[in-house]
Amino acid sequence: MDTQRHSETVYFHIDVNNAFLSWEAIYRMEELGETEDIRKQDAIIGGDISTRHGVVLAKSQSAKKYGIQTGEPVVSAMKKCPGLKAYKPHMDYYRKRSRELMTLFEKYAPVVDQYSIDEAFLDMTGTYSLYGEPVGFAHKLKDEIRQTLGFTVNIGISSNRLLAKMASDFTKPDKVHTLFPDEMKEKMWPLPVEDLFYVGKSTAVKLHSLGLHTIGDIAVCDPNVLRSHFKSHGEVIYNFANGIDLTLTDRTEAVQKGYGNSTTIPYDIKDSESAYHTIMKLCESVCGRMRKDHVQALVLSVELKDSNFVVRRHQRTLLSPTDVTDECYAVACELFDELWDGSPIRLIGVAASKVEDGGNRQLNLFDLESHDKKRDLDNALDSIRERYGNGAIQRGSFYTSKSSAKKKQDH
Repeated sequence: MDTQRHSETVYFHIDVNNAFLSWEAIYRMEELGETEDIRKQDAIIGGDISTRHGVVLAKSQSAKKYGIQTGEPVVSAMKKCPGLKAYKPHMDYYRKRSRELMTLFEKYAPVVDQYSIDEAFLDMTGTYSLYGEPVGFAHKLKDEIRQTLGFTVNIGISSNRLLAKMASDFTKPDKVHTLFPDEMKEKMWPLPVEDLFYVGKSTAVKLHSLGLHTIGDIAVCDPNVLRSHFKSHGEVIYNFANGIDLTLTDRTEAVQKGYGNSTTIPYDIKDSESAYHTIMKLCESVCGRMRKDHVQALVLSVELKDSNFVVRRHQRTLLSPTDVTDECYAVACELFDELWDGSPIRLIGVAASKVEDGGNRQLNLFDLESHDKKRDLDNALDSIRERYGNGAIQRGSFYTSKSSAKKKQDH
């Protein structure tokens, strides 16, 4: 990076290399005392050899050579590789390692936006005087993670999140890459269209049929042609191909109020499953009210009160404002996991704040399709409840949770 960039906006996107496999390998060696590193086996995470149920969450490099894909059924993966070893995920341990990683990030970055359990954006703008040139510091940070936490990461660096994310997906593992706007033509445009965000298999086939084979082909294409074939989707991929990050447009806050709900439980909650059930009910209430008022929230918080009346609170700023129940529920459960110390719980609260006009939601390039599907589900549930009452329909997750909670209450 040249000196002209010292004062520019700088983002790191940091992604754990093969997180679930790496964390499971560390768990088995450090917690269970095993001597063999499963990363060196034909191995997958996400299944059980005895039942052959589930889907592949992660795969080793050697397993990848058999054509095993993340997301495919375990039974299919085992047919491709008869000697394949499958390991059930230990999500509690993975969340623990994730929290350690985010804590390390917070030592250095003024702003840390966790995107998922194994990746985050770090806003490193203005840190040149503290850490020096960003690429050099990224190498030091990458090495510190490997030496202190025992796993490797890739770090992508750019002036916006989209390009930082693209950069972190270049060659792996344990690498640092830059992708600034003036580097797109050399580093990004020659890549196949399949490597561009929000270009799935069917979109890629159609792009190839139009003679668009690289990201550069999309970038220089007439946007009207893309719109005619892909509608609004065409405009999105045109912007992405030109390095335009739609998540960074200015947000204007609409209504200066928050939405919250809490409940005092008639019995002490002592397990996370019962707590998750309560959190889902609270998220349904909070998000339903936001949708009714046509607003969305950028900050989500969780409050816990234990049997000794000790109150704890934890909050997170989201990448994009939302009113989607499943999105808020996922974050609320993560906040609960980070907050709860195992003490019996008497009260749980969920609150949404930094509320904005729902009609002006900015696109989050990482959740475009799933967000719309989840919102359609919420709207359908809202419609049924409005017509037939709140008890007319519930999510399937409630029934298993209720059964478990009732058993615990009876005991």
